[in-house]
Amino acid sequence: MDQKTLLRNLPSVNDLLNSKAAQTWEETVDVEVVKEMITTAIDEARKDILNSKISELTSDYFDSKIEKYLADRRVSQIQPVVNATGVILHTNLGRAKLATAAQDAISDVAGHATNLEYDITIGQRGDRYKAVGKLVAELTGAEDAIVVNNNAAAVMLVLSTLFNQKELITSRGQLVEIGGSFRIPDIITSTGGILKEVGTTNKTHIKDYEDAINEETGGVLIVHTSNYKLIGFAETPDSKDLADLCRKHHLPLVNDLGSGLMVDLSKYGLGNEPTIAQELKNCDLVMFSGDKLLGGPQAGIIAGKKKYIDQLKHNQLLRALRVDKITLASLMATLKLYRDPDNAVKQIPVLNELTMSPEDAFKRAETLQKLIEDETKFKATIEKGTTMVGGGSFPEVQLPTYLIDLQSSTSETKLNRDLEYAHYPIITRISHGKVFLDLRTIDESDYEKIIASLKEVAEKISK
Repeated sequence: MDQKTLLRNLPSVNDLLNSKAAQTWEETVDVEVVKEMITTAIDEARKDILNSKISELTSDYFDSKIEKYLADRRVSQIQPVVNATGVILHTNLGRAKLATAAQDAISDVAGHATNLEYDITIGQRGDRYKAVGKLVAELTGAEDAIVVNNNAAAVMLVLSTLFNQKELITSRGQLVEIGGSFRIPDIITSTGGILKEVGTTNKTHIKDYEDAINEETGGVLIVHTSNYKLIGFAETPDSKDLADLCRKHHLPLVNDLGSGLMVDLSKYGLGNEPTIAQELKNCDLVMFSGDKLLGGPQAGIIAGKKKYIDQLKHNQLLRALRVDKITLASLMATLKLYRDPDNAVKQIPVLNELTMSPEDAFKRAETLQKLIEDETKFKATIEKGTTMVGGGSFPEVQLPTYLIDLQSSTSETKLNRDLEYAHYPIITRISHGKVFLDLRTIDESDYEKIIASLKEVAEKISK
């Protein structure tokens, strides 16, 4: 069919709006959205005809186009998904899942007025950080604490408050880049600080720090390299040695700890990641994330000496970085679980997934495999595997896990995309031409949703 004929055969917006399929589309979205999608589909068809990409217009051409638009719109909304990747702190999937207590705390405050900045004990305006500061102090030994919207904000607030127009000494081996090209050297200079690099990439000695101190020095910054490890011919002073040096010269020592571990997980075979309490014994301020190893909501927590926390509270930048009642409520509910560390490991999803035994992962795999084979058209086999913690935490740790290999008549790429487009999306792990479900990050409460999505996808494949 020639271009002119194809162009003449293009339907109008009203033609498609009055079609039988449009009634189904309007059950999903508003009629104005349907009109917009129809207009887009017609415009795209016209361009494809003019570019000789279409030689005929089939009866279902526009139905298929608009169904795809509707599906894209649906999966683009923020919604729950099944994390079947095995990566516990998956940044793209929202990092930490909240404990039930934190979810309940959100529900409690979300629909109500709260005493966020009202101190009932004195009957007047209060400090939104008072309660969380006391709780962090109780758990870590800090004198006080405040909370901002993420750890990057915490670092920027500390640097802009304490080190503006001052030299900040940092080891070259700690000048890291984290997600989104967020680089420590750039942060220091953007907040008004003057970067003073010492040592080399692999070796920095205490003498390097001491030799760099002069009348322009504002303090020392430790950056915990939680997203990579330097192995071999490497050395750097620990926080105790640096604390002794800083006290001698009356300088603050601040530590960007990053992931923020509250309990020692070495007994679970997870290495010797420093805890917040351990670092606060030596450092004046420690900054860490709420939504990584802590297992709470997105937040940046700054804990340490009260005299420095008070200075941070008077920085005008704090107002732009402060968190709301929902974040504070869920964070405090998470922190309260740490009063009993053994209970925290059970109740906080991140810690539970980190410490899950291979035996428990295998039992879960067996249960889900049986459900898949009994209730869907998929075949499923169990394989051993390993996975990463994610979120820039424990980079050297390979966690043992069990994987379910989903077997289908379609390609692994199409199966993966179909699962992502299911009404309850499943984000899988593809390796060696196979689509896997990793049991380390799948909660038992997800099984019913997984089965429903697999049934939906199997029906689509069979058409």
